[in-house]
Amino acid sequence: MADHDGEHEKHVSAAESLIDRITDKFHGSGSSSSDSDDDGDLKSAASAMKAKIYRLFGREKPVHKVLGGGKPADIFLWRDKKVTGGVLGLATAIWVLFELLEYHLLTLVCHILILGLAVVFLWSNASTFINKSPPKIPEVVLPQDVVLGVASALRTEINSLFALLRVVASGRDLKKFLAVIAGLWTVSMLGSCFNSLTLFYICFVLLHTVPVLYEKYEDQVDAFAEKAEAEFKKQYAVFEIKVLSKIPRGPLKNKFA
Repeated sequence: MADHDGEHEKHVSAAESLIDRITDKFHGSGSSSSDSDDDGDLKSAASAMKAKIYRLFGREKPVHKVLGGGKPADIFLWRDKKVTGGVLGLATAIWVLFELLEYHLLTLVCHILILGLAVVFLWSNASTFINKSPPKIPEVVLPQDVVLGVASALRTEINSLFALLRVVASGRDLKKFLAVIAGLWTVSMLGSCFNSLTLFYICFVLLHTVPVLYEKYEDQVDAFAEKAEAEFKKQYAVFEIKVLSKIPRGPLKNKFA
């Protein structure tokens, strides 16, 4: 394992040194055709060296780009600490309200509507007596294109899920079948320990903490993940030879093979 860590660090340092040399070339004074050729060689060598560096899940883009970029990625990665803190605070307040105080969603919605309607109604009728303008109630209308876009995206995701389940059930990919079964079993175990709201809140908090921690320590995490993946592949190969290879192929798998 120590040799593996050393090799990973050598790849990273070599790539960084090549990138530094390219930067020095670009910022140096004067250039010639031979310098341009050297720059091209350095670029290609740096690209080849970067390709050897292991990244979690085969990631080639920065974490910010993987998360979609823009404002959502800024929130997940704590680029704007006030907004991210506000989002987490709101989620925590909702969880405390419904889980610890055992407030019900329908009751909360009705109470908010009662309070809001009462305030606006009294303000509208009292505005003539206190010489103030009545409140301007905005007209809320859902745009048709937004609704159709959300419905289309949801339809695409559901169809992709059905296609995945069909592929898994067809018996063509035993590894994917075992992964899906393990994932469903894990979710079922979590569901037996937590209710849906608590599980959603845990996932929400993880979504706002794991990416920023990974971005900060990505080199260490990638090195550990590379060793873990190599060990998993080794153990899976042994399991496949001793167990999976002895399982007879079903007629459905032979049909699709």
